[in-house]
Amino acid sequence: MIKRSPFQYHYQFQFLNGQVKDYHITLNPDTLSMIPVASTHAMPDWVGLTFKQCRHCPLKTDSHANCPIAVNLMELVESFKDVFSYHDCMVVCHTAERTYSKQTSVMEGLSAIFGVIMATSDCPVMEFLKPMARFHLPFATIEETTVRTASMYLLAQYFKHKNQPEMRCDFKTLEHHYSRVQWVNEGLLARIHSVTSEDADKNAIVTLHSLSQFLSMEIDYSLSGLEYIFAGRYMD
Repeated sequence: MIKRSPFQYHYQFQFLNGQVKDYHITLNPDTLSMIPVASTHAMPDWVGLTFKQCRHCPLKTDSHANCPIAVNLMELVESFKDVFSYHDCMVVCHTAERTYSKQTSVMEGLSAIFGVIMATSDCPVMEFLKPMARFHLPFATIEETTVRTASMYLLAQYFKHKNQPEMRCDFKTLEHHYSRVQWVNEGLLARIHSVTSEDADKNAIVTLHSLSQFLSMEIDYSLSGLEYIFAGRYMD
């Protein structure tokens, strides 16, 4: 059995006034679940499972006192709750393989981190996004995200088809998944509204919500927005 090292993402926000904020994400290499960050704060009310709980949440209080995504977002939200989304900064993401950097807004940097945390916090609705988080691409464009989402989904269908040759492959399941992701985005936005005084965290969630809506629409239109890439270049 191959022993893998944990997957790690180190984000750093470098502000014009010299201030620096660091955030580390570590994923279990076998489960792709986020290894929780040691908390320096008491558990706030807004992370409780029933606090503005997402629509159709499959979790119950007898097994989950807290929302697993909210617990993992807690430190990040506390760190950025007084920061405006439009503040300009250099965001750097270090991984084992390479380093990414971009002069951008706080909101775009937080959106990248939120996406990984939400996918890897063992929320049943978000579980299908774990492979995407494993191959995390910071600052991805909408088109890049659409390609990665569709490609990952089709690769998963290939592995399923090996064991179930009669299985039909279409995008209905993926479309259903993303409709449920929008419920999670809405629920988390409601939670974060109750704790942040500024808008960086909230706008990061809004960005992810808009992205999931766009992906749902693109899937509904049979990914027609990507067809130009393959025009005349289909692999026979």
